[in-house]
Amino acid sequence: MATDSPHFGSTHDGDHPDRDDEWTRLRAEHLRPHGERPASSASGVHHQALISSNVERTIDFYQGLLEFPLTDLFQNRDYEGSTHFFFDIGNGNALAFFDFPGLGLGDYREVLGGHHHLAISMSHDNWVRIKQKLDDAGIETWVHKTSVYFTGPDGERLELLGEPLGQMYGSQVL
Repeated sequence: MATDSPHFGSTHDGDHPDRDDEWTRLRAEHLRPHGERPASSASGVHHQALISSNVERTIDFYQGLLEFPLTDLFQNRDYEGSTHFFFDIGNGNALAFFDFPGLGLGDYREVLGGHHHLAISMSHDNWVRIKQKLDDAGIETWVHKTSVYFTGPDGERLELLGEPLGQMYGSQVL
C-alpha cells in the first residue's frame, strides 16, 4: 500500500530555500574525487541500536518479514532485565535492539541530531519480494525510484534500497 508519506520525501512543509550555490561551494571545498580521498579510519558499521517495546514482535518483523536473521540475544549489560538482540543486515553489519521494560519510554520524536531513517541496500530481486511482503502485511509504504520507505513496529523509519551497496539512484555514493 504505497502512499505519500509526511515522514518521507514531502516537499510541501517548511521553508525550501534555493541552496544550489551553497551546495556547489561545499562540494568544491570538501568533496574529493574517488581516487583522491583518504581511506576512512573506520572499517564499517558494527551495529545501529534501536529501542523495541516488544522483543518477539520485533523479531517477527525483522526476521520474519524483512528476512534479517536474528544472530544473538542476551541481557543488556547496562540495564538489568533488558534484552539486547541483533539482526544480520548483510556485509558484516548488524541492526541491534534493546528493550527497556519498566522505563516508560515515549513514542518516537524527530529531533536535531536524532535518527531520521536507516537505509539498507539489497538486491533488486530481494527488494521486489520484500516490498510485496510489506504490501501483503498491510504495511504503509512510500516508494521513490528504487527506495521503499516504511516504519517498523515501534515507529522507526526504514528505507530499503534496491541497489548495490554504495549506489543510490544509479549514482556511486561510495
